[in-house]
Amino acid sequence: MDDVKTVFVEGIGGAKLAVHAMGDTGARPLVLLHGLFSSAEVNWIKFGNARILADAGFAVFMPDLRAHGRSDAPHDPAAYPADVLVQDLAAVVGALGLTRYDLGGFSLGARTAVRGVLAGLVPDRLVLGGMGLSGLAGWARRSAHFVDAIDRFGTIERGDKAFVAQAFMKSMKIDRVAARLLLSSVDDTPPEAIASITMRTLCVCGADDHDNGSAQDLAAALPDAIYAEVPGNHMSSVTFKDMGRTIAEFLA
Repeated sequence: MDDVKTVFVEGIGGAKLAVHAMGDTGARPLVLLHGLFSSAEVNWIKFGNARILADAGFAVFMPDLRAHGRSDAPHDPAAYPADVLVQDLAAVVGALGLTRYDLGGFSLGARTAVRGVLAGLVPDRLVLGGMGLSGLAGWARRSAHFVDAIDRFGTIERGDKAFVAQAFMKSMKIDRVAARLLLSSVDDTPPEAIASITMRTLCVCGADDHDNGSAQDLAAALPDAIYAEVPGNHMSSVTFKDMGRTIAEFLA
């Protein structure tokens, strides 16, 4: 990560949020949000996709979400009001002084990007990775799955549907108290709400990724969107450079 610069900005309630940056700071800004239990390093930097986007002429800004990576993970329930990630995203955009920028996210990051736009953020273009239409509307079911994995952490056997989530939490050294609080702050997004998202949007998803429903259906429901398929499933699609190349081509 020698070419990655990290700054800390203040999120809602004073939480310190790590923002990792790559690329020419005078280039076109692109904000990328990672998925649940992950980090900017794992989703965007480690496997070379941030490098691809920086080389394509973007200043890539990658926050670690609250309770993830190098950002604060408070244990006070008051630190997790409704849509706290959206509020943090707005704080990051403001702290960086961004006015014209593109916004993207993967999984929980995509959900946060959508809700950020619905809350008033106006990126020029939007990238939604690993997200389908039912994944936005059915968050309560997905959240319950992860809460269950947290509550049964350490006892989940291979073959259990929660085993992969447990293994990922272990590898990422997730603060489970903070993560459980964070999960309670994210709400469903009804399909009819996304009709107001009018900027050009890329819905990019792994060929074997069905975790959040159909990305094709999401693209069809948005006023101005295209669908692109890359290799991999929900866990592996971010490890292929096809993800970065597809995003770069869309934003070119």
